Amino acid sequence: MPRTITVGLDGSPESRAAAEWAAHEAGLRGLPVKLVQVWEPVPEPMAQTPLLGAGIQRHWTERVPREAAEGLRLRHPGVEVTTEHLTGRPAEALARAAQDAELLVLGSRGLGGLGGFLAGSVALAVVASTERPVVLVRPGEQTGDEPRTGQGGAESTTAPSRPVVLGLDVGTPDEALLGFAFEAAMRRNVPLRVVHAWNPPPYYAYGMALEPAVERELAKDDAAVLTEELRPWREKFPHVEVLEQSHWGSPSRLLIDASREASLVVVGRRVRRSAVGGHIGTVTHALLHHAPVPVAVVAHD
Repeated sequence: MPRTITVGLDGSPESRAAAEWAAHEAGLRGLPVKLVQVWEPVPEPMAQTPLLGAGIQRHWTERVPREAAEGLRLRHPGVEVTTEHLTGRPAEALARAAQDAELLVLGSRGLGGLGGFLAGSVALAVVASTERPVVLVRPGEQTGDEPRTGQGGAESTTAPSRPVVLGLDVGTPDEALLGFAFEAAMRRNVPLRVVHAWNPPPYYAYGMALEPAVERELAKDDAAVLTEELRPWREKFPHVEVLEQSHWGSPSRLLIDASREASLVVVGRRVRRSAVGGHIGTVTHALLHHAPVPVAVVAHD
């Protein structure tokens, strides 16, 4: 039985944008889409109030997923769309649903968003706890794969489609992360832009100026390491154009800047199994709040 692309649906604009992106991705992958709606029970006294009664529950568990699925089938006729209703805490239920998914797609409002159970804490909790790839999508975004438009709104025949951007730490490259990014670029027939940020040796952090000649030599060495890390992947994916970007500076800032011209940003999350729960790195956390395009978080050891 093939895995599905699973979407957390709560009826918000964020989750509807996530469902739209997931259907497009399912068409590229030849996979079905499953819309998962989670109903979190409320205490009995509250459940009897008019605003939280059985009618509202039926609306959320029946009408919202049904209408969303019908719309996706119309707009993506080649994609199989199913629905599933779960009960429990949203973050826990979605993390369990992700275990059997090829990809989990959630909505996100980015910085300062309020409301909708996928707008903030739930999405971050799911990203931190699941070991399956998770994509966060904002409302109002397109799939990120459309051709650019020229003057007058006409499609440009010369401007290339926006690349997939990969944030890579050359010290600890992971096959799952690299494979996800290369395959995403291959499916979209777009370049893969690999962004790596480097910093000078620690002793330069204590007030010592970095001489231009030293900076050039360090940059040259770091770029060579990046090229060598990507060499076997270029051979494995010969039709994917690879653009390398190795710069001194903040990886968060470099990736956020690169995301403005991207169709998708791919970053890794190191799995940390501990009693205090999962962890989202500072770079991934910054991208989830500030990147204007979908962000894929790939967990790895």
